[in-house]
Amino acid sequence: MVVVLDSSKSRLRHPEKAHRPDTPFMPKPDWIRVRAPGPGAFAETSRIVRERGLNTVCVEACCPNIGECWAVRHATFMILGDTCTRACAFCNVKTGVPGALDAAEPARVGDATAKLGLKHVVVTSVDRDDLDDGGAAHFAETIREIRRQSPGTTIEVLTPDFLRKDGALEQVVEAKPDVFNHNLETVPSLYLTVRPGARYYHSVRLLARVKELDPSIFTKSGIMVGLGEERNEILQVMDDLRSAEVDFLTVGQYLQPTRKHHAVVRYMEPAEFEALKTIAFSKGFLMVSSSPLTRSSHHAGEYFEKLRTARTEKLKQS
Repeated sequence: MVVVLDSSKSRLRHPEKAHRPDTPFMPKPDWIRVRAPGPGAFAETSRIVRERGLNTVCVEACCPNIGECWAVRHATFMILGDTCTRACAFCNVKTGVPGALDAAEPARVGDATAKLGLKHVVVTSVDRDDLDDGGAAHFAETIREIRRQSPGTTIEVLTPDFLRKDGALEQVVEAKPDVFNHNLETVPSLYLTVRPGARYYHSVRLLARVKELDPSIFTKSGIMVGLGEERNEILQVMDDLRSAEVDFLTVGQYLQPTRKHHAVVRYMEPAEFEALKTIAFSKGFLMVSSSPLTRSSHHAGEYFEKLRTARTEKLKQS
């Protein structure tokens, strides 16, 4: 499977972003380096995904960690099709009018999870504002199919915000994923330019509501840095997430997919990521991943085990 990283080719997949002016690429620093994928498990993961007609955010969003993750048979399945109803300034997933839902997709995700032998699986999706429930029932059915076909697998969902979709969140929570992730992506002051279809405080409230509905579910959220945010704004996001009782925070460097996307304003140095990690832990997060190449599902299974251990230790101390 070929991952398109060349900006001229990627741009062809996004005619809806043609109205955005070209922005220059800022040269990447030495610490932004990824290994090229090798043979073996990477090819096997690619084959299983391809044969079942599944989408992955690894490919669609041009994730820099695809080589590492697929080499150890970790993939993040992207359900509800490959076309998003929104056009966020940072995202490489194509935007347009989505097709009809594929009723057989949840079963295929369950089958792929079993065939890959995944101990922990991450399921995300495009935004589907065209659907009455935003795709919530499809998420719930996918969770149930994974439980049926691979009962030993723990499940993490990374959902849209279900904006103006009454009852949608409740359907997903009722299916009982082990981790509920919804990314804030950036600080409030940048929402109109970076994430114009979303509302910051709605997303914070969504995460808080998960804990109200089922306190046993781990909650998780993440932001990108390098979009023009100020340090004090990052710290305020941390406080807002802790007020929503979010357990796990991820902080990663934004990488510009094409010249039609938001420019990288700065590359944060590794020491700065470490400092943010220390601060986040001091604010009460059970788990924090903060590094240039941190992404929502990177090492998700490993971090899930650490989350469980951290909760157990916290309960012992209380």
